[in-house]
Amino acid sequence: MRLRAAWLWIAALILLSGSALAQDRLILRPSSPADLPDVVQRYQLTVVDQIDSAGQVYSVTAPVGQSVKEVEHETERDNQVAGIEVDQTSGIPEVTQSTAAILDSLPPASTVTYFGVPVLAFYTTQPAVTITNLSSAQTQFNAGGAGLVAIIDTGIDPTHSVLQSSIVPGYDFVHNLAGTASEWVDLTAQNQAALANSNPQPSSKDTVAMVSQSTAAILDQSTAAILDYQNLPRAFGHGTMVAGLVHLAAPNAQIMPLKAFSADGTANLSDILRAVYYAADHGASVINMSFTLTASSSELANAIQYAAGKHVVCVAAAGNDGKPHVGSPANLQYVLGIASTSNQDVRSIFSSYGSGVFMAAPGEGVVTTYPGQNYAEATGTSFSAPLVSGTVALAMQVAPGIEAGDLDDAMGHAKHLKSTGIGHGRLDALQTLQSLTDGGGSDDSKGGSKRKGSDH
Repeated sequence: MRLRAAWLWIAALILLSGSALAQDRLILRPSSPADLPDVVQRYQLTVVDQIDSAGQVYSVTAPVGQSVKEVEHETERDNQVAGIEVDQTSGIPEVTQSTAAILDSLPPASTVTYFGVPVLAFYTTQPAVTITNLSSAQTQFNAGGAGLVAIIDTGIDPTHSVLQSSIVPGYDFVHNLAGTASEWVDLTAQNQAALANSNPQPSSKDTVAMVSQSTAAILDQSTAAILDYQNLPRAFGHGTMVAGLVHLAAPNAQIMPLKAFSADGTANLSDILRAVYYAADHGASVINMSFTLTASSSELANAIQYAAGKHVVCVAAAGNDGKPHVGSPANLQYVLGIASTSNQDVRSIFSSYGSGVFMAAPGEGVVTTYPGQNYAEATGTSFSAPLVSGTVALAMQVAPGIEAGDLDDAMGHAKHLKSTGIGHGRLDALQTLQSLTDGGGSDDSKGGSKRKGSDH
């Protein structure tokens, strides 16, 4: 059976203003919680949600017949209003490229045991693992990771055999449901049945690649045809893919799925904010954010600062526009912004770079988990960030209670590359862990511990 030609969607969750999800919503921070009733009554606002646990930030709707911009302008000078901004909405821009050559290069499918679970062999031996010295770091330090990694994304496949034992209850902010934060809820019954029945256990050479969104999912041929024609939502599987890469780097770390994005790639900023506060309040040690906003948000900066105050390490994708401009939250203080590199150890042509990038990690053709007991090949800074998040979890096992500045120093022990705009360099998990135990080991980076990195 031949691998057929397909298209790989290079995509990251990039927030675009102007869609319809939250056109009438604003994010309101009253000067004090006691001021909320006065502000709501004065401007005829309706409270939709309380965003944080302290009752300091709220999602509100504008009155009928008045635009959110008008409300924002009216209220921004009110002494009882500490901050107000429009609730941004999101969509996914896509770039296509032929991947027949990439798919043809994949080796025959076979299984190995990885930390007690059968997995696709190439998942653990792929170039990204070798390049970043992940296996060497895990073996030399007997490290599988520690702590809780919260993933703000499209949710997760809670039944995937590779991830199942690592998942802890999270929250679905799209549907306001506590528990599994499952990606499956966004599928039609027909597509759910197609994925559930794919049964693509990697036991033979008879595998083909089916492309969905930013993935090339390894499925059996008949299922691939079904899914192609049924048009899966374009961002379906994104959260499961991100989780698979966190798990690849830190298989013993716990994963908390926080669903702020629908499978079509849309989200409200207010749901992202709720997810950040939720993660910080529910024991997360790392927050992975494989998305970027095109418009800045003061409330997202506030939420990140709140998480940092609880000793949470925040990691974010730099973006995929190929320009020296890094989006939010990657460019915010207290966030490790992550660019993408190729398997040839140069900055990916699509990767954002420059000020705001702390470091880079492989992000081209990485193999990871995909819903329905499947695997996927994915490209984008969305998939560079979770390799760093997982390495942070390794560092937290090797150095329990590590302070933020010391962690920055350790992560900054990276491989220096000739490419510019990638901060401290390309992720090297072995150098990171060595720096925590013997004073630095071999250091190919240019040093420094500033959270935003240096611009090589």
